[in-house]
Amino acid sequence: MTTRRGLSSYLVSPKELHDALKHSPPSPIVSDARVIPVCASWFLPNDGRRGLDTYIEQRIPKARFFDLDKVIDKRSPYPHMLPSSKTFASAMSELGIRKDDTVVVYDSKELGIFSAPRVAWTLRSFGHSKVHILNNFKLWVEQGLPTESGELYTVECNQYPIPAFDEGKVASFEEVKQVAQDWNKEGAEGVQILDARSSGRFTGEAPEPREGLSSGHMPSSINIPFNILLDPETKAFLPADKLKQILHEKGVDPEKPIISSCGTGVSACIIDTALEMAGYPVDSRRVYDGSWT
Repeated sequence: MTTRRGLSSYLVSPKELHDALKHSPPSPIVSDARVIPVCASWFLPNDGRRGLDTYIEQRIPKARFFDLDKVIDKRSPYPHMLPSSKTFASAMSELGIRKDDTVVVYDSKELGIFSAPRVAWTLRSFGHSKVHILNNFKLWVEQGLPTESGELYTVECNQYPIPAFDEGKVASFEEVKQVAQDWNKEGAEGVQILDARSSGRFTGEAPEPREGLSSGHMPSSINIPFNILLDPETKAFLPADKLKQILHEKGVDPEKPIISSCGTGVSACIIDTALEMAGYPVDSRRVYDGSWT
């Protein structure tokens, strides 16, 4: 398989990525589009580990590091709010990524699928269409595929064009508040809010990982803890038919609009990815960027 043929699906297996990287042009001078692995490792604030440390310890060769704590709207008091188009373009330029490059985002081997869907969703929201998610780096390591370690290295920067932002992928606070207020009113639109947090945080029985933030959930929301969408051993996404079955059993209607939520908008994108793999239409799906925070 060459890069010209492209990758087969939004989710990419370790073998498929490894084969694609063997055919990818090694230099940014080459005009052919490249396949660029991007590490998006991130941990909850109460975890104690840092994504950058795991990147330095072990990564896919020549991978870039996308820092979820830095490529954000720094004016917002809330974590991980989407950056401006200019900030996004600057980050992509510093990573040496071109508009026509194929980007494959991956997580840490420690957690499996966790933060990569958020970064992939971010790229898509800013119009970078050639983006995929590795399913997953834990399997990449276990299958003995090549890795490297060491500090961040210098990449050749390029001028990434400032993109248009697709507002249709994001649900605002005002919209979500209205959905929660109207959920039991006659004639309401029937928008579904899916919450990716653990059942304990959803019910209010377990604390939030951020100090001073109460747990609980929005009225009418459906709890879909993101871990039920993943294989318990590999921490990779379950097959599409199994995802479809889980979402159906949870009562998620493919004919109604869906807003995915979580703590700060990270694991909500795991739900959004599962919806895509299960065949839920893209036009009816949005992510609540602020989420529970």
